[in-house]
Amino acid sequence: MRNPGLTARFEAARPHLRAVAYRMLGSVDDADDAVQDAWLRLSRNDEHIDNVDAWLTTVVARICLNMLRARRVRREEELVHKLPDPIIDLPGDVDPEHQALLADSVGLALFVVLDTLPPDERLAFVLHDVFAVPFDEIAPIVDRTPEAARKLASRARRRIQQARPQPDVELAGQRDVVDAFFAAGRAGDFERLIAVLHPDVVLRGDFGGDRMHVISGADAVAAQAKLYGGPDREVRPATINGAAGAVIFLRNRPVSVMAFVVADGKVTAIDALADPARIARLDLSAVAG
Repeated sequence: MRNPGLTARFEAARPHLRAVAYRMLGSVDDADDAVQDAWLRLSRNDEHIDNVDAWLTTVVARICLNMLRARRVRREEELVHKLPDPIIDLPGDVDPEHQALLADSVGLALFVVLDTLPPDERLAFVLHDVFAVPFDEIAPIVDRTPEAARKLASRARRRIQQARPQPDVELAGQRDVVDAFFAAGRAGDFERLIAVLHPDVVLRGDFGGDRMHVISGADAVAAQAKLYGGPDREVRPATINGAAGAVIFLRNRPVSVMAFVVADGKVTAIDALADPARIARLDLSAVAG
């Protein structure tokens, strides 16, 4: 490489680039692939770059946009829907690297909503609302005018606000509700389960294969909750993407990761990743001991 100093510049930018790519793609592996691709392009570049950080952010955004567009076509053909990769920490002990990766997002449910957005809307929202990239820099990435890029972000923002994925601010309060949910499930207390669930609660289960299983309504979710709280299962509290959650173990083997949205003291959404292949690839070191 002609300029060895670019290596240090890239390494300094890597946490930011991973955060952009993860927020765009919802996959840690895909995010790392996008960042590595950007590094290869930087190392092969022969032209002078005035602002390396901005150049790298633009390149990563373009790579992610192409990946999202290809993924969307594939999903339309195969009807494949998956939960995003969860970032898992112990309660009250968030890894600084994880914190940087999350870019201040709270809850896995936000990523579920992002995954429903058209690729251009997702890019405009993520770059502008999360990483404060100006619309005149976003516009050429999506081949639109700055005003059109602004409208993309605005549409995405409305969809996210309507979906209300934001949990209660107090993590301790979230934890109390989640603990009550599992205690009621373990006791088989249907009334206590109903008491902690919002009437319109949604449970999304990703078991692998081609589609997510979705259960709606407090009664249906409460009936399912008894399975997660069975006496043969160990519930280990965890922070999932900055919100209260748990990792479920069966005979000391992780079998599911459960992320909760707790709003106004009620569980409004549960995202359960139970795909054995994906769980095997997760970093569960925080709760494995």
